[in-house]
Amino acid sequence: MTNRYVILFCLFLSAFAANAQTARTTSGNPIFPGWYADPEATIFGKTYWIYPTYSDKYEKQTFMDAFSSNDLITWTKHPRIVDTTNIKWAKKALWAPAVVEKKGKYYLFFGANDVHEGEVGGIGVAVANSPAGPFKDLLGKPLIGHIYNKAQPIDQFVFRDKDGKEYLIYGGWGHCNIAQLKPDYTGFIPFPDGSTFREITPQDYVEGPIMFIRKGQYYFMWSEGGWTGPNYSVAYAVADSPFGPFRRVGKILQQDPTVATGAGHHSVINVPGTDEWYIVYHRRPLTETDGNHRETCIDRMYFDEKGQILPVKITKEGVAKRVIGK
Repeated sequence: MTNRYVILFCLFLSAFAANAQTARTTSGNPIFPGWYADPEATIFGKTYWIYPTYSDKYEKQTFMDAFSSNDLITWTKHPRIVDTTNIKWAKKALWAPAVVEKKGKYYLFFGANDVHEGEVGGIGVAVANSPAGPFKDLLGKPLIGHIYNKAQPIDQFVFRDKDGKEYLIYGGWGHCNIAQLKPDYTGFIPFPDGSTFREITPQDYVEGPIMFIRKGQYYFMWSEGGWTGPNYSVAYAVADSPFGPFRRVGKILQQDPTVATGAGHHSVINVPGTDEWYIVYHRRPLTETDGNHRETCIDRMYFDEKGQILPVKITKEGVAKRVIGK
């Protein structure tokens, strides 16, 4: 009888949890449990995907998980889509992924080994047949393993321009580079002047760059401040091309002492066919002092009539249900 009651109780809890999840009207923040940072948010088909850093000490960041959702409310975890057993040159600190799809394959760009000059590490790329992996090392070595224009090779973002050209935008230590990717992602195409890495660092840039186009204008966003501190934040600039010059506008995401601190290192998603925008970022709970204790969150991002990004209000509620195509 005891086992029967245990089974019935477990079934009741399962049904209750399912009903509670169905009844939710907002995503809540964080949007999924666990310590995750540097989220790369994107859309494949009609599914939202988030690829974060597993937020722990460098020597424990040896793998990455992914999360998918059809509505921004319910998220499915895809564990260990890549790890250091598949990236032989990476000994620690797989971080800050960027993921793109091309011709039915999925490419995950990542940083590894918190590289300094003279050390093996930098930005790598892995490939899979599914957005859920498993991802395998494409090159067997870093795509960028050296320091150019004083930019540490971390925090890469893949930007597709209107003409179909693809660029890798990356950099830490207060410097940001842009380089045109080869179509197969095995290297770079030099610019007409013979250079490969062109610096596009805007005012007050620190790390974590992303870029998107809205109404013909190029928006360049990045993180400022120290990533372990409460004042980590996101700012942006605008230009008429991906090469700038970028005119800094100001900060749009930062801590709220009543909600969370350290809000930064973000990505942006735009619902296809609409002018609806979301910002996905990490932040630190008010009760946490460990620099690695960061959670992934989502909030709406709005523009004013002049095209400027309005300051984002970080919330505990998150965002409402949003199914693509409805």
